[in-house]
Amino acid sequence: MKYKVVWSKFSEEKVDEIFEFYHDLSKSYDVALNIVTKILLAPDILIDNPRIGQKEQSLENRIIEYHYLVESNCKIIYSIDDKRKLVKISDVFDTRQDPVKIERKK
Repeated sequence: MKYKVVWSKFSEEKVDEIFEFYHDLSKSYDVALNIVTKILLAPDILIDNPRIGQKEQSLENRIIEYHYLVESNCKIIYSIDDKRKLVKISDVFDTRQDPVKIERKK
């Protein structure tokens, strides 16, 4: 059975921030849209194989096990709910930031 990918409000806000950053940086709507589209489509690979992403080491002290994919300099952080067949995207984190920031409160 296939999994469904769902995005948290927090992760959606992070994608919006990434769009704004690249739009401001490049002064191009198309460049920003291209980057964000890649980020939004990347988790589709998880529909058939949610464990394809590596475990997120910096969040291993949490009760929930987190994995990640990398797309366009961003870590797409997610958890897996096998019972409900869901992949929950919880965060999108720019890998050029200090890695300690990934432990921020959501």
